[in-house]
Amino acid sequence: MDSLPCLPVTSSSLASRLNERRRPEPSRRWLRVAMAVLATVGAIDTGVITLKRWGILGPILCPGGNGDCDKVLNSVWGSLFGQPLALFGCLAYLAVLLMAVLPLVLPGEARGELNTRSWWGLALLTTAMAIFSLVLLGLMVFKIQAFCAFCLLSALLSFTLMVLSLVGGAWEDRGQLLFRVVMTALAVAVVSFGWATAADRPASVVGKGMPLPVVAESSPAALALADQLTKKGAVMYSAYWCPHCHDQKELFGKQATAQLNVVECAPDGHNNQAKLCASKNIQAFPSWEINGTVDSGVKPLAKLAEMIGFKGAPGL
Repeated sequence: MDSLPCLPVTSSSLASRLNERRRPEPSRRWLRVAMAVLATVGAIDTGVITLKRWGILGPILCPGGNGDCDKVLNSVWGSLFGQPLALFGCLAYLAVLLMAVLPLVLPGEARGELNTRSWWGLALLTTAMAIFSLVLLGLMVFKIQAFCAFCLLSALLSFTLMVLSLVGGAWEDRGQLLFRVVMTALAVAVVSFGWATAADRPASVVGKGMPLPVVAESSPAALALADQLTKKGAVMYSAYWCPHCHDQKELFGKQATAQLNVVECAPDGHNNQAKLCASKNIQAFPSWEINGTVDSGVKPLAKLAEMIGFKGAPGL
């Protein structure tokens, strides 16, 4: 019986076969698509929060009440390195989106090489996101004591992405996967708890329901402006947990701030007038009521002087 001829195996045909083996199975391709969709939703969710914190977007409707969302997002745990914490969440979701999509669209050898590495990246990154989200949920429940639907959505997306990444990868050594995932989770948990504790120190020094003390000294111009604002009946609606309110007060300085008519709107704030704030439909902090008109946002002192027609403080 004649034997079948041996066909030569070229390097190109061998590489082609290896690439075919490395291509994700249909089920894993759908997992990548699902992760890409979820990551897109997460990027939009955190992106909207970031734009709001930057002042590019106005008030956004938050299920459960805008006050709770503002309390969570503007708390001491709502920022990192001077930027909204949501910004870093948005970047993480965009990274997940990139790692999920690239192996589906890249041609040739690059696809096969990136397929396995991207699953490792997805598994470790989404684990870190899920653990950090768990810490944030703990802060929201036990420290801030407010409900933020946007934050809960982000946490749910993070945990779902972690599960999909762990299920989707073709793990040859599950022991190694478990080790890396556990080490990543422990590292993120330690760093997250350290950051949360450090950020909580100013609040613990001031006391519950009390705003941070103003430390800047007031200029004569700021004192004169504060006096005129009070005489004209201007009101600053504030919340003790709001960093933007503190920024506004620092612009005046501690002596001038003491002259202002500042209304505390947080229901758990010291000497609060939450019912008055609700009747005025105050949804953002700080908000200024001048001549019967409410305008939100931190205002430069010169702008406030212009709003009341005060020209007696040229040093503003």
